[in-house]
Amino acid sequence: MRIPARFNGPPASGNGGWSAGSFAQAAGARVGGPAFEVTLRVPPPLDTDLTYAGGEVRDGDTLVATVVRAEGEIPAVAPVDPATARVAAEAYPGLTAHPFPTCYVCGPDRTDGLGIFPGLLPDGRTAAPWVVPGDVDLRVVWAALDCPGGWTALRDQRPYVLGRLAVTADGLPEPGSACVVVGEATAFSGRKATVLSTLYGPDGTRLASGRATWVAII
Repeated sequence: MRIPARFNGPPASGNGGWSAGSFAQAAGARVGGPAFEVTLRVPPPLDTDLTYAGGEVRDGDTLVATVVRAEGEIPAVAPVDPATARVAAEAYPGLTAHPFPTCYVCGPDRTDGLGIFPGLLPDGRTAAPWVVPGDVDLRVVWAALDCPGGWTALRDQRPYVLGRLAVTADGLPEPGSACVVVGEATAFSGRKATVLSTLYGPDGTRLASGRATWVAII
C-alpha cells in the first residue's frame, strides 16, 4: 500500500482524508458497509511502501495509523442548496491565506486536485460545491469529507492537521456530478477541535458523513 505524492496534504505528507480512506479500505471499509475510524499517529509518508495488519498501518517499525470500527452515530451536517454553497466558496479564506496551498483537496495552487473550497456560512458552518472527478472511489470520498470539516477549525487562524476521521458512506457520487460538501465544528478543547462533515448528491441525498478530530500544530 502506497500514498502517491499526488495525494498530499502538507507538501511532504499524505492528505489526511485520502490516506485515512486508503487505510480504512485496507481494513475492509466499503460503500454501504460499517463505518470505520482511522487515527493518524504520524504524518502519512508519501511514495512509501506501507503494511497493514491487525488494525495497524506501519512504515517499517513506525506506527503510522490505527484502524477500528467506528463507535456511535456519525451525525449529518444540515444541507445547504448549491447556490448557497457557491456563494460561500467565493469567500473561501484559503484563497488568500492557506497553510498548505498545494493540498490535494482544498489547495488553491492545485490544478489536478478536488477543488473543494469550503467557505464560511453565517452560522459558522462551511459549504462548498464539488464537481466529482472521473476517478472517484471510496478514498476520494474520505478526502472530500476531510477539509470542509477542518476549515471550521481553521477559522481561528491556527494551523490544524487531521488527527482522526470516522466515515460512513452509503453511496459514491457519479463522476461529473455537482455535489455539495458541508462542515460543522461541534467542540473545541485545548489544541483539539471536533468537527463533522457531510457529502450530498445533486438531488440532496446524503452520500457520506464524517466525524473528525483536528489538532492544532502550534
